[in-house]
Amino acid sequence: MSSFAIILAISVSAGFLGSLLGLGGGIIVIPALTAGMGFPLRAVIGASLVSVIATSSGAGAAYVRDRLTNMRVAMFLELGTTTGAFAGAFLAVLLDPKYLYFLFAAVLLYSAAGMFQRRNLEGAGRVPPSRLAERLHMEGSYHDELLGREVSYRPGRVIPGLGVMVGAGALSGILGIGSGLFKVLGLDMVMGLPIKVSTATSNFMIGVTAAASASVYFARGDIRPDLAAPVALGVLAGAWVGSKLLPHLPGKAIRYLFIPLLIYMAVEMLRQGVMS
Repeated sequence: MSSFAIILAISVSAGFLGSLLGLGGGIIVIPALTAGMGFPLRAVIGASLVSVIATSSGAGAAYVRDRLTNMRVAMFLELGTTTGAFAGAFLAVLLDPKYLYFLFAAVLLYSAAGMFQRRNLEGAGRVPPSRLAERLHMEGSYHDELLGREVSYRPGRVIPGLGVMVGAGALSGILGIGSGLFKVLGLDMVMGLPIKVSTATSNFMIGVTAAASASVYFARGDIRPDLAAPVALGVLAGAWVGSKLLPHLPGKAIRYLFIPLLIYMAVEMLRQGVMS
């Protein structure tokens, strides 16, 4: 099998899971293309950013059409992510990332336990009502194909949710990791949005963030067309399939996909902390 076909197959898988879980696909693309195929890290990160934009674009239109993406929540929380990313860029030279890796791992394991407890929750979580959410008209609804009815929800704990986004952006800037994982956790576990709305809204948010980062990599010449092209094509195809499947999946299935991913990331962060 040619390297183009291998990269394409990897990227299809990344786009599929990324669109279902609200992640950019970099968690699959980066280790597979660096450790697995020997591509330079910077070039792979550049291609990964392109893949995030492709995931967001490929799944975004379908999720907006199905009213799964909450645009008001997304744009408000992007303020926190952007602020955190800038802060993380400055703190990266001052902090020892070793302890942050351990903290990150602990948070992920705690989140995995919390998501397991909520595994049977299909709609919105029970969180205190937020006056700020009411003022900003963040409430929403969508038609759940599986349940065959309209699911309404009202986001709660908006300020704590914004704080999670600041932390997600800061961790992304300090450790060089994607913040999509924490965005989904903030939307689902803190603000009480349905898991399908959480992943769809995260898909939109990561695309906005990645577009800004990709411009920097493009200006530095770190985006290789021979690598970015098959990654973008594969991720776009996978994201399209995932966006068609998500409305028909039960929330339990999405959470069961998410839990092992959280545990894997926690183990990886522990390994990075020990090695640093």
